[in-house]
This record gives sequence, structure tokens and C-alpha cells, in this order.
Amino acid sequence: MSSPYAWAPRTAAPSIGAGWTSRARYAPADFATLLWRERGLMAGVFGAILFVSILFALTLKTNYTAEASVLVRLGQEYVYEPRIGDAGKGLAPQNDQVIQTEVEILRSDRLRRQVIARIGYARIFPKLAGRYAEASTAEKQALLAKAIVALGARLKVDSAPATTVIHVSFEHPDAQMSALILNTLIQEYLVYRKQVLLDGAAPVTLEQRQVFEDRLAQADAALQAFLIQNNIGDFEAQRLSLNALQTSLTDESFRVRARLREVGGRLGEIARQAGRQPAEVGLYRDNNAAAADKLLALKLEREDLLGRYKPGAQPIQDVDLKIAQVERMIREGRSASPGASRTGLNPIHQALQTEQIQLAAEAASLRERDAALQAQMAEVTSSRLKLGEIEPGYQDLLRERDILATNVRDLTVKVESDAASRAIAQGSNDTIRVVEAATAPSKGSSLKKPVAILGLLFAAFTALCVGLIRVFLRPGVPTPSSAARTFDLPVLATAGLKTARR
Repeated sequence: MSSPYAWAPRTAAPSIGAGWTSRARYAPADFATLLWRERGLMAGVFGAILFVSILFALTLKTNYTAEASVLVRLGQEYVYEPRIGDAGKGLAPQNDQVIQTEVEILRSDRLRRQVIARIGYARIFPKLAGRYAEASTAEKQALLAKAIVALGARLKVDSAPATTVIHVSFEHPDAQMSALILNTLIQEYLVYRKQVLLDGAAPVTLEQRQVFEDRLAQADAALQAFLIQNNIGDFEAQRLSLNALQTSLTDESFRVRARLREVGGRLGEIARQAGRQPAEVGLYRDNNAAAADKLLALKLEREDLLGRYKPGAQPIQDVDLKIAQVERMIREGRSASPGASRTGLNPIHQALQTEQIQLAAEAASLRERDAALQAQMAEVTSSRLKLGEIEPGYQDLLRERDILATNVRDLTVKVESDAASRAIAQGSNDTIRVVEAATAPSKGSSLKKPVAILGLLFAAFTALCVGLIRVFLRPGVPTPSSAARTFDLPVLATAGLKTARR
């Protein structure tokens, strides 16, 4: 059988003129004819690649994606609590920062390692169960590391902007296993996040408290040694006691000196008064009462006579005359005469002397008391000066001890507060809520169809490329129209070649 284009020589294109070689020129219509000519080769390449692609697509498994969502709210674990003092206390991060932190915890390798340990390597990767069981410790660690990476590749954790919900999905060939792995991951996450967010600072705080307690014990020992060295039991109590004692002694000294001046003044006045008083004075003197007695006797006699006589009788008149004479003598003082008298010590002079002696004794006593008070005040002042000299060293030791005691107290409060917070947080997950737990998906997704379509497209493209390469590699001018364009000459006729005889 002959082809209408079989006349073309199997050699290089003919040359026109010396040293010039023409290249075949094609029109778009020529490619359809030329590719049809290579249909056998193209069909073979297309079929081979499509067959391989379909076989590869059939080996792909159907994967099931389990989905779950978690609601995250700001909790106590994110509120800043300083270890010492109150600087920055109560500060909290933004919601986006909280969400990003929780996402990173969900993506952590340790969390996937705990999931594998809880479910079991053999259940998650049944095809590698035998190899894992027979592997050595080092090989098991390598297989476990690869398994963690494989779980991470199948795990997807993301969150939408301006929301507090985290979406988690996991892909696995087994629908039940995908839901089990995802639910186990969330359960382990609820426990693991507490360890990350709450337990991190507790050992450091306890260690730091122990350091401060040791330093506090050393400061107490140094302070006690300082007090013993200076023979002081309680510095503050002794200082207050000395201050109170000096105040009391000062007041007492002022009172003693005031009393001494008062006693001195009284002594001077008593001495002057005693000089003015006589040492002896008359104690008593007896007066002569004969005239008075005589007058009384006459009056008694007159009364007696009135009992016998009338008032105008001569006896009554004689008695009245006598009475008148005696009364006139008494009035004129002619009846008075000195009686017996007695002298003795002046009691006022004696009293002044007694008081003078007592005041002199009191003055001597006050002077001695004042001297004793001055000596005591000098001793107290010396003790106060000694305390003043050693007070800077005492204050330094006391200040260091108080600072350490404050730090120990603050750290103790911090430890107890953290323990309470951890206990509350361990007992509840109020800040983390599982909005939707994972369930076994009923529909799976597979790449068989996309791979088959891509294989079909790749096979068609490859076959077309092979056909074009074959067309361009063929020598000669393939068609009359191409020859006319190549040589710029009209083609008047074509003749086919006959099949060679054998």
C-alpha cells in the first residue's frame, strides 16, 4: 500500500544553492494531518500512562475526617500573678493571643505522643504493629517519632479571626479510629494544658522560697550573735526602756530640785521667824479675885435679907451701900492685886526649831537623792550612747532580716495561692468547653477520582508531546503545501510510492 506522501526522501531537505539548507515550514492545518499520522504511537503512550495512573489511583485509600470544636475563654491561668510584689498584677493577654496559645498546645508533639501511648501504636498503625512489637528500643523510638509526625500531618487545627472557637480535624482511613484519636487528643489536651499553664512556676517558686528561707535563717543567726556580743536581749525593748527611764529620771530630778529649792526657802524663812521669837514665855498668871468674891458674898447676903426684910429696911440699905462701894472699887481698879505667875519654853519657838531641823534633814536627803538621780542619768545616757553606736549595725541586720522575711511571706502566699488556683483549675475546665465532640464520619474522602483525572490529562498531554516530537524529528517535507512553503515553489503534482516488492 502506498501513501500519498511516501515520495518524500528519507534524507535531509534538498539544498538550493551552495551552502544553504532549507527548513520545513508548517501551517496549523498540517499538524492535524501529521498527528493523525502518529496516532498509533500516541495511542500507545496515552494508554500506558493512563493505565499506570488508574492503577495508582486504585491503590489510594478512602480517608475519613473527624471534626470537633473547642470554645476557649480567658481564665485565671492567663492572668499575670507576680512571684514577688504586686507589680503588673492582674494583666491578661488579648483573646487572639490566648487562642494562638491554645492552638500551639493542641499542635504540640508531646500531646500526640500521649495520644499514641493511650490508644496504642498497634491500633493506630495496624500494618506496622508487628514491626513495632519486634523492634528494639531505639527502633521503637524512631517509629514513634515517625508516628508523631504522621499524626501531625493528618491533624488540622485552625481558628477563625475574631472568634474564640478552635476547629480541630483528624484524617484516618478508619472512620471510628479518626473519631477516637480526635476525642482522645482533646481529652489529653484538657489535662496537658493545665500542666503547661499552671504547673510551670510552682517548682521555681518553691525553690526560690527555700533559698530565701535559708538566707533568713542565716540573717536570724547573725542578728542573735550581734545581740549576744553586745549583751542585749531585746534591742527595741531595751531602747524603749532606757528612753522611758531617762524621761522618768529627768522628771524626778526636776521634782527633787524644785522640792530642794522649796525646802531651802522655807528654812530661810523659819530661821528668820525663829530669831524673832523669844525662847521663854509666861505660861500663866493667877489674878486676885477677893473683891469679886466679896461682891458676890454681899449679893448673896442681900438676897438672904430680902427673905426676912422689906426692900426699904435698914439692913437691906446697909448691904446695898456695901455693894455699891465694892463695885466702885472694882471699877476703879483699886481691888486688883498681882497674883502668882509661871514662865516656860516658847512653844512657837520650839515648833519653828523642830520644823527647821526636819527641813534641814529633808534638804540633805533631797541633795543626796539629786546626786543619785544625776548618777543614774549619766549611766542611762552612757547606755543610750552605746546603743546609738551599735544601732546602725543592728538596723542593717534587722532590715535584711525583715526583707527576707517579707520575701518568704510573699512566696508562701504565692505558693498557697498557686496551689489553690491549681486545685480549682484541676477540678474544672470552665474556661475550656468542648462545643462539639468528634463523631465517626459517615462519608470519606478519596483522591482516586482526582488522581485518575490528572492521570488522564497527563497521559493526553504526554501523548501529544510524543506525537509532536515524532513529527518534528521526521526528515524531509511531509506535505505538498509544506514543500511549496519551504521551497517557495508551486507543487504541480504528487505521486505516491508503491510498496516495495520482496
